[in-house]
Amino acid sequence: MTLQDLIAGAGELAPRITELRRAIHAEPELGLHTPKTRDKVRAALAHLPLEWREGPSTTGLVATLKGAKPGRSVLLRGDMDALAMPEETGLAFASTIPGTMHACGHDAHTAMLAGAAELLCARRDTLAGEIRFMFQPGEEGYHGARFMLEDGLLDPLPDAAFALHVMPTAPHGLIAGRSGPLLAAADQLDVVIEGHGGHASMPHQTLDPVPVAAELVLALQTMVTRRFNAHDPVVVTITKMEAGTAHNVIPDRVSLRGTMRSLSRENRAALADSVRLLAAGIAGAHGLTAEVTITEGFPVTICDPRAVAFGEDLSRQMFGTQSFLRLDDPIMGAEDFAYVLDKVPGAMFFLGVSHAGEDWTRCCGIHSTKMMLDESVMPQGAAFLAGLAADFLENGFA
Repeated sequence: MTLQDLIAGAGELAPRITELRRAIHAEPELGLHTPKTRDKVRAALAHLPLEWREGPSTTGLVATLKGAKPGRSVLLRGDMDALAMPEETGLAFASTIPGTMHACGHDAHTAMLAGAAELLCARRDTLAGEIRFMFQPGEEGYHGARFMLEDGLLDPLPDAAFALHVMPTAPHGLIAGRSGPLLAAADQLDVVIEGHGGHASMPHQTLDPVPVAAELVLALQTMVTRRFNAHDPVVVTITKMEAGTAHNVIPDRVSLRGTMRSLSRENRAALADSVRLLAAGIAGAHGLTAEVTITEGFPVTICDPRAVAFGEDLSRQMFGTQSFLRLDDPIMGAEDFAYVLDKVPGAMFFLGVSHAGEDWTRCCGIHSTKMMLDESVMPQGAAFLAGLAADFLENGFA
């Protein structure tokens, strides 16, 4: 089996990959339970020699392909869930579920992974070892990967793990990655500032939480730039403020909600401590109180240097010397494949899916109501995933 055989095979599978992606796109599902998507995957791959496992916590699937001989094990992952947002693409296969959209490309991830399964099953007799295909729901904030790990669906742990994420705001067909932190840890921040309301014309008779909240929002930004090293960055963003009922009433409380991003375990813990200290100090200075709740999200996505070098070399072999980009900096988004990479050496890569010849800097990005991708890139993604698995079984990491 040559790498060029995989590329040619993926090209032949293009109509089926596209058909599955569009079927999933039209019926998006949220959270840990995506039964329609699961059933579409099972139906698309029912003819293949795969062993299937499911767990009690999610509708996630792990399909295992055992090669003709024993050897290493490798995992490929694709996520299946959508986002709670409307779609405004105008596509013929746009979402039929109001307020739900595949705006992060998970439909394409699943279809490309299914394509990789087809390619590798067709070459089973040449493989030594086993390949696991992880079809995972609940990536959009629901910790689906963690639940699948806790359910034992990845036991025994594989020797390596890889994932591919589409990026509409990147050049057509470009594959990108980096060693070390690729994506940030993401935690949810909620702050409730308690005061004592009253008439807006007599603020001196109240404990007004509104200016305290405003002071805290600004102080958080000062804290980020003065308490943390710029070379190990953190980001705190307040995205929601709720207070009051009328133009002439000072409210009793203000609620703030936002996100906290970090690229190291140390700064993740330090940031939480600093936010609590700052909120309590500012509120206390004005005679008010602040209750801080931090809900832990995904950990930092850390890519093994060997896995990134492995993927870079493979990309250049398959698609040319200009096909791979080493990212200089991490991206402050988050990804629950981090749970897998915390236990298994591996990497996540990005795949540029802007339309050929398009100004990719002006494309609608992921999580946009108008996000679209060039489906002609999907066979490349399927071939790359298949190549990662096949080459790892044969050669391992250098």
